[in-house]
Amino acid sequence: MANLIGSAALTYADWAARVDDDGKVAKIVNLLSQTNEVLDDMLWVEGNLPTGHKTTVRTGLPQAAWRLLNYGVPKAKSTTAQVVDTCGMLEVYSEIDKDIVDLNGDSADFRLSEDLAFLEGMNQQMASTLFYGNTAVNPERFLGLAPRYPTVNPANAETANNVIDMGGTGSTNTSIWIVVWGPATCHGIFPRGSRGGLQHEDLGQWTLSDGNGGQYEGYRTHYKWNCGLSLRDWRYVVRLANIDVTTLSGGNAPDLVKGLIRGLHRLPTQPVGAGTEQRTDAPDDGVTMGRTVIYCNRTIRTWLDIQATYRTNVLLKMDQFDGKPVTTFRGVPVRTCDALLNAEARIV
Repeated sequence: MANLIGSAALTYADWAARVDDDGKVAKIVNLLSQTNEVLDDMLWVEGNLPTGHKTTVRTGLPQAAWRLLNYGVPKAKSTTAQVVDTCGMLEVYSEIDKDIVDLNGDSADFRLSEDLAFLEGMNQQMASTLFYGNTAVNPERFLGLAPRYPTVNPANAETANNVIDMGGTGSTNTSIWIVVWGPATCHGIFPRGSRGGLQHEDLGQWTLSDGNGGQYEGYRTHYKWNCGLSLRDWRYVVRLANIDVTTLSGGNAPDLVKGLIRGLHRLPTQPVGAGTEQRTDAPDDGVTMGRTVIYCNRTIRTWLDIQATYRTNVLLKMDQFDGKPVTTFRGVPVRTCDALLNAEARIV
């Protein structure tokens, strides 16, 4: 039974592993941490539904007619459709035996070390779902980007017009994503009337139960994140898919620079530089479209940095973004997201 309890709750062995020789809580090196800068960039908007967000999109334009004298013209109208994006509820409870927490006399510091692990785990789950969440497989989650851009064939999905095939054919592929974050393009959502962001609530001391119904005093913490993704205009997200990571160092490596050029030209409007606002191509509409960012995993980021050192390359540069050195492509920041896998299957 000790093993069963220890798999979901902290034991004395866990406590001993987290305390230094002087009895203080050890500074834990989190070898499981990831870099998911996409969570820093996402724009969040309160949904207009209790469970998500409804978007009305224009699907057809009215057709005018050439009129002859003494002849009228038919009536015309535009057509629209409504798309509903739902939120998922990501929750977990932390329960720790009170005697374990109180052993070293610094219960707040000990509990904080445990809180950081939960927050890191939820961040990783959020970043992974943002790209790979599929409600057809896991209906309790929200729909991520990859299932919305699942093919390179426009006959199968309209979004395929913004998917570029980089030539990989096996199951060692990854993707680069170009996302324009904005209130009218792509953004995160949380249910109407709720609190946005990851919520952490210290519930204090509780009487807890073990696997056999026995009771003991402990501390309980509740973590909750109600979140989703709204893709309001699919034209403002581009996927460079089927990048075979096993060929990046060889003579047949995919040309990442050309791929990024093609990807940026798929956007309805061209970003001028890092943090530069875009507007629609309609004259004087005054609508800000958002902020363009490029996302890739650490493998792709490494090869982009290598290419940025080539003197003949004037598009990839090392620049400053939010006060930090970052690789930029045509002034658009390239951000690291460890949630992007190197084991994506080929999409066709």
